[in-house]
Amino acid sequence: MPPRLAAPDRADQEERQDRARLRELDARLTSLLARRRELFEELRHRSAEQKEALDRVRGPESDAEALHERHVQLGRHLNELRAARDVARRKVDEAVIHRRELLLTFDRREHDRPDLIKREIAELELRQQTRALPIDEENALIARLRQRSKDLKDAEARGAQVEEHAKLRKEADAAVEAAREEVAHVVEEMGQVSSERDATRMAIRTVLESAGSRIAELRVRGKERYELMGKIDEIGREIGAVEREGRELLSRTRARRAEVRDVVQAHAPRRGPPPEDLVASAAEARFAELMRQGKVSLGG
Repeated sequence: MPPRLAAPDRADQEERQDRARLRELDARLTSLLARRRELFEELRHRSAEQKEALDRVRGPESDAEALHERHVQLGRHLNELRAARDVARRKVDEAVIHRRELLLTFDRREHDRPDLIKREIAELELRQQTRALPIDEENALIARLRQRSKDLKDAEARGAQVEEHAKLRKEADAAVEAAREEVAHVVEEMGQVSSERDATRMAIRTVLESAGSRIAELRVRGKERYELMGKIDEIGREIGAVEREGRELLSRTRARRAEVRDVVQAHAPRRGPPPEDLVASAAEARFAELMRQGKVSLGG
Protein backbone atom coordinates (compact mmCIF):
# COMPACT_ATOMS: atom_id res chain seq x y z
CA MET A 1 0.00 0.00 0.00
CA PRO A 2 1.58 3.38 -1.07
CA PRO A 3 2.32 5.94 1.61
CA ARG A 4 -0.24 8.58 2.22
CA LEU A 5 0.73 12.19 1.42
CA ALA A 6 -0.32 15.37 3.13
CA ALA A 7 -2.85 17.54 1.37
CA PRO A 8 -1.27 18.98 -1.82
CA ASP A 9 -1.96 22.62 -0.94
CA ARG A 10 -0.58 22.22 2.56
CA ALA A 11 2.50 20.34 1.23
CA ASP A 12 3.18 23.06 -1.35
CA GLN A 13 2.76 25.76 1.28
CA GLU A 14 5.21 24.03 3.63
CA GLU A 15 7.64 23.60 0.73
CA ARG A 16 7.47 27.29 -0.14
CA GLN A 17 7.85 28.31 3.52
CA ASP A 18 10.82 26.03 4.01
CA ARG A 19 12.42 27.29 0.80
CA ALA A 20 11.90 30.92 1.82
CA ARG A 21 13.28 30.21 5.30
CA LEU A 22 16.26 28.46 3.75
CA ARG A 23 17.00 31.54 1.66
CA GLU A 24 16.73 33.68 4.80
CA LEU A 25 19.11 31.37 6.63
CA ASP A 26 21.47 31.43 3.66
CA ALA A 27 21.54 35.25 3.67
CA ARG A 28 21.90 35.36 7.46
CA LEU A 29 24.74 32.81 7.46
CA THR A 30 26.53 34.70 4.68
CA SER A 31 26.22 37.94 6.68
CA LEU A 32 27.40 36.28 9.91
CA LEU A 33 30.40 34.67 8.26
CA ALA A 34 31.40 37.99 6.67
CA ARG A 35 31.00 39.77 10.00
CA ARG A 36 33.05 37.12 11.76
CA ARG A 37 35.86 37.50 9.18
CA GLU A 38 35.82 41.26 9.83
CA LEU A 39 36.02 40.65 13.58
CA PHE A 40 38.89 38.19 13.14
CA GLU A 41 40.76 40.80 11.08
CA GLU A 42 40.10 43.44 13.74
CA LEU A 43 41.19 40.94 16.40
CA ARG A 44 44.49 40.40 14.63
CA HIS A 45 44.94 44.17 14.47
CA ARG A 46 44.13 44.56 18.18
CA SER A 47 46.49 41.70 19.03
CA ALA A 48 49.30 43.45 17.15
CA GLU A 49 48.56 46.70 19.01
CA GLN A 50 48.52 44.81 22.31
CA LYS A 51 51.92 43.27 21.55
CA GLU A 52 53.32 46.69 20.64
CA ALA A 53 51.95 48.12 23.91
CA LEU A 54 53.50 45.21 25.82
CA ASP A 55 56.88 45.86 24.17
CA ARG A 56 56.61 49.53 25.14
CA VAL A 57 55.98 48.50 28.77
CA ARG A 58 58.98 46.18 28.90
CA GLY A 59 61.42 49.01 28.03
CA PRO A 60 60.51 51.24 31.02
CA GLU A 61 60.40 48.20 33.30
CA SER A 62 64.00 47.37 32.36
CA ASP A 63 65.02 51.01 32.86
CA ALA A 64 63.29 51.10 36.24
CA GLU A 65 65.09 47.95 37.36
CA ALA A 66 68.48 49.41 36.35
CA LEU A 67 67.70 52.70 38.08
CA HIS A 68 66.54 50.87 41.20
CA GLU A 69 69.78 48.89 41.32
CA ARG A 70 71.75 52.14 40.97
CA HIS A 71 69.62 53.71 43.72
CA VAL A 72 70.42 50.79 46.03
CA GLN A 73 74.14 51.04 45.24
CA LEU A 74 74.14 54.77 45.98
CA GLY A 75 72.34 54.11 49.25
CA ARG A 76 75.03 51.64 50.29
CA HIS A 77 77.78 54.06 49.29
CA LEU A 78 76.06 56.84 51.23
CA ASN A 79 76.03 54.67 54.35
CA GLU A 80 79.74 53.97 53.87
CA LEU A 81 80.41 57.70 53.55
CA ARG A 82 78.45 58.42 56.72
CA ALA A 83 80.65 55.93 58.56
CA ALA A 84 83.78 57.51 57.02
CA ARG A 85 82.55 60.97 58.05
CA ASP A 86 82.09 59.84 61.65
CA VAL A 87 85.61 58.39 61.65
CA ALA A 88 87.02 61.63 60.20
CA ARG A 89 85.19 63.70 62.81
CA ARG A 90 86.69 61.57 65.56
CA LYS A 91 90.11 62.21 64.02
CA VAL A 92 89.43 65.96 64.21
CA ASP A 93 88.49 65.67 67.87
CA GLU A 94 91.59 63.61 68.59
CA ALA A 95 93.85 66.07 66.72
CA VAL A 96 92.37 69.07 68.57
CA ILE A 97 92.77 67.34 71.94
CA HIS A 98 96.36 66.38 71.09
CA ARG A 99 97.20 69.97 70.14
CA ARG A 100 95.71 71.34 73.36
CA GLU A 101 97.60 68.81 75.47
CA LEU A 102 100.81 69.63 73.60
CA LEU A 103 100.41 73.38 74.16
CA LEU A 104 99.88 72.81 77.86
CA THR A 105 103.35 71.25 78.06
CA PHE A 106 105.01 74.38 76.62
CA ASP A 107 106.27 77.24 78.83
CA ARG A 108 104.24 80.34 78.17
CA ARG A 109 107.45 82.35 77.99
CA GLU A 110 108.28 80.52 74.79
CA HIS A 111 105.95 82.94 73.08
CA ASP A 112 108.58 85.65 73.63
CA ARG A 113 110.71 85.66 70.53
CA PRO A 114 114.23 87.14 70.89
CA ASP A 115 113.72 89.61 68.03
CA LEU A 116 110.56 90.94 69.65
CA ILE A 117 112.24 91.26 73.02
CA LYS A 118 115.17 93.13 71.40
CA ARG A 119 112.75 95.49 69.72
CA GLU A 120 111.01 96.21 73.04
CA ILE A 121 114.39 96.78 74.79
CA ALA A 122 115.42 99.24 72.06
CA GLU A 123 112.16 101.15 72.45
CA LEU A 124 112.61 101.30 76.25
CA GLU A 125 116.22 102.57 75.93
CA LEU A 126 115.18 105.20 73.40
CA ARG A 127 112.47 106.40 75.74
CA GLN A 128 114.91 106.59 78.64
CA GLN A 129 117.41 108.60 76.61
CA THR A 130 115.04 111.06 74.98
CA ARG A 131 112.59 111.83 77.71
CA ALA A 132 112.83 113.39 81.12
CA LEU A 133 110.85 111.08 83.36
CA PRO A 134 109.81 111.36 86.96
CA ILE A 135 111.91 109.26 89.28
CA ASP A 136 109.18 106.66 89.79
CA GLU A 137 108.62 106.14 86.07
CA GLU A 138 112.33 106.05 85.37
CA ASN A 139 112.84 103.40 88.07
CA ALA A 140 109.98 101.34 86.61
CA LEU A 141 111.46 101.68 83.14
CA ILE A 142 114.87 100.57 84.37
CA ALA A 143 113.27 97.57 86.12
CA ARG A 144 111.47 96.69 82.89
CA LEU A 145 114.73 96.93 80.93
CA ARG A 146 116.44 94.60 83.35
CA GLN A 147 113.59 92.08 83.22
CA ARG A 148 113.41 92.09 79.44
CA SER A 149 117.21 91.78 79.20
CA LYS A 150 116.95 88.71 81.42
CA ASP A 151 114.06 87.42 79.30
CA LEU A 152 116.21 87.92 76.22
CA LYS A 153 118.96 85.80 77.64
CA ASP A 154 116.45 83.09 78.61
CA ALA A 155 114.83 83.21 75.19
CA GLU A 156 118.17 82.96 73.43
CA ALA A 157 119.09 80.05 75.68
CA ARG A 158 115.83 78.32 74.86
CA GLY A 159 116.23 78.87 71.12
CA ALA A 160 116.58 75.19 70.16
CA GLN A 161 113.73 74.15 72.43
CA VAL A 162 111.47 76.91 71.12
CA GLU A 163 112.22 75.84 67.54
CA GLU A 164 111.43 72.24 68.39
CA HIS A 165 108.20 73.24 70.12
CA ALA A 166 107.28 75.48 67.19
CA LYS A 167 107.77 72.50 64.88
CA LEU A 168 105.56 70.33 67.09
CA ARG A 169 102.92 73.05 67.23
CA LYS A 170 103.00 73.39 63.45
CA GLU A 171 102.62 69.62 63.03
CA ALA A 172 99.70 69.57 65.47
CA ASP A 173 98.03 72.42 63.60
CA ALA A 174 98.58 70.61 60.30
CA ALA A 175 97.06 67.42 61.73
CA VAL A 176 93.96 69.33 62.82
CA GLU A 177 93.67 70.99 59.41
CA ALA A 178 94.15 67.69 57.55
CA ALA A 179 91.47 66.02 59.66
CA ARG A 180 89.07 68.86 59.00
CA GLU A 181 89.80 68.72 55.27
CA GLU A 182 89.08 64.99 55.31
CA VAL A 183 85.71 65.65 56.94
CA ALA A 184 84.97 68.37 54.39
CA HIS A 185 85.93 66.05 51.52
CA VAL A 186 83.70 63.24 52.81
CA VAL A 187 80.79 65.64 53.42
CA GLU A 188 81.18 67.03 49.89
CA GLU A 189 81.15 63.54 48.40
CA MET A 190 78.11 62.70 50.52
CA GLY A 191 76.33 65.69 49.03
CA GLN A 192 77.16 64.55 45.50
CA VAL A 193 76.05 60.98 46.16
CA SER A 194 72.89 62.17 47.90
CA SER A 195 72.05 64.46 44.95
CA GLU A 196 72.61 61.63 42.48
CA ARG A 197 70.48 59.32 44.63
CA ASP A 198 67.66 61.88 44.71
CA ALA A 199 67.94 62.32 40.94
CA THR A 200 67.81 58.54 40.51
CA ARG A 201 64.70 58.35 42.70
CA MET A 202 63.03 61.05 40.59
CA ALA A 203 64.05 59.22 37.42
CA ILE A 204 62.51 56.02 38.80
CA ARG A 205 59.29 57.89 39.52
CA THR A 206 59.25 59.34 36.00
CA VAL A 207 59.89 55.95 34.42
CA LEU A 208 57.22 54.29 36.56
CA GLU A 209 54.71 56.99 35.69
CA SER A 210 55.49 56.41 32.02
CA ALA A 211 55.21 52.66 32.51
CA GLY A 212 51.92 53.18 34.36
CA SER A 213 50.40 55.06 31.43
CA ARG A 214 51.62 52.36 29.07
CA ILE A 215 50.22 49.64 31.30
CA ALA A 216 46.90 51.50 31.25
CA GLU A 217 47.12 51.50 27.47
CA LEU A 218 47.91 47.78 27.55
CA ARG A 219 44.84 47.16 29.70
CA VAL A 220 42.70 49.12 27.23
CA ARG A 221 44.06 47.00 24.37
CA GLY A 222 43.42 43.85 26.38
CA LYS A 223 39.88 44.93 27.16
CA GLU A 224 39.22 45.70 23.50
CA ARG A 225 40.59 42.29 22.50
CA TYR A 226 38.49 40.59 25.16
CA GLU A 227 35.37 42.36 23.95
CA LEU A 228 36.14 41.34 20.36
CA MET A 229 36.56 37.73 21.46
CA GLY A 230 33.17 38.00 23.14
CA LYS A 231 31.61 39.31 19.93
CA ILE A 232 33.24 36.50 17.94
CA ASP A 233 31.96 33.94 20.41
CA GLU A 234 28.48 35.46 20.22
CA ILE A 235 28.52 35.35 16.41
CA GLY A 236 29.83 31.79 16.60
CA ARG A 237 26.86 30.81 18.76
CA GLU A 238 24.48 32.53 16.35
CA ILE A 239 26.13 30.75 13.40
CA GLY A 240 25.69 27.49 15.27
CA ALA A 241 22.01 28.23 15.82
CA VAL A 242 21.54 29.10 12.12
CA GLU A 243 23.34 25.92 11.08
CA ARG A 244 21.26 23.79 13.41
CA GLU A 245 18.05 25.28 12.10
CA GLY A 246 19.31 24.87 8.54
CA ARG A 247 20.17 21.21 9.11
CA GLU A 248 16.77 20.57 10.60
CA LEU A 249 15.12 22.36 7.68
CA LEU A 250 17.21 20.46 5.12
CA SER A 251 16.48 17.17 6.85
CA ARG A 252 12.75 17.89 6.93
CA THR A 253 12.71 19.03 3.30
CA ARG A 254 14.67 16.05 2.07
CA ALA A 255 12.45 13.67 4.00
CA ARG A 256 9.35 15.27 2.52
CA ARG A 257 10.79 15.12 -0.99
CA ALA A 258 11.85 11.53 -0.54
CA GLU A 259 8.25 10.70 0.49
CA VAL A 260 6.88 12.48 -2.56
CA ARG A 261 9.42 10.80 -4.82
CA ASP A 262 8.53 7.40 -3.48
CA VAL A 263 4.82 8.01 -4.09
CA VAL A 264 5.40 9.37 -7.59
CA GLN A 265 7.71 6.54 -8.52
CA ALA A 266 5.13 4.09 -7.31
CA HIS A 267 2.47 5.49 -9.68
CA ALA A 268 4.24 6.90 -12.71
CA PRO A 269 7.70 7.22 -14.18
CA ARG A 270 9.44 10.55 -13.93
CA ARG A 271 11.43 12.18 -16.68
CA GLY A 272 13.47 14.33 -14.30
CA PRO A 273 13.18 16.61 -11.30
CA PRO A 274 10.89 19.60 -11.70
CA PRO A 275 12.50 23.07 -11.90
CA GLU A 276 11.41 23.85 -8.38
CA ASP A 277 13.29 20.81 -7.10
CA LEU A 278 16.39 21.90 -8.96
CA VAL A 279 16.20 25.39 -7.41
CA ALA A 280 15.66 23.95 -3.96
CA SER A 281 18.54 21.50 -4.42
CA ALA A 282 20.83 24.37 -5.44
CA ALA A 283 19.78 26.36 -2.39
CA GLU A 284 20.39 23.35 -0.17
CA ALA A 285 23.81 22.75 -1.72
CA ARG A 286 24.76 26.41 -1.23
CA PHE A 287 23.67 26.39 2.40
CA ALA A 288 25.58 23.16 3.02
CA GLU A 289 28.69 24.73 1.48
CA LEU A 290 28.28 27.84 3.65
CA MET A 291 28.05 25.66 6.74
CA ARG A 292 31.21 23.84 5.66
CA GLN A 293 32.99 27.14 5.12
CA GLY A 294 31.78 28.36 8.45
CA LYS A 295 33.31 25.35 10.19
CA VAL A 296 36.58 25.82 8.36
CA SER A 297 36.69 29.49 9.37
CA LEU A 298 36.02 28.61 12.95
CA GLY A 299 38.77 26.03 12.91
CA GLY A 300 41.17 28.57 11.42
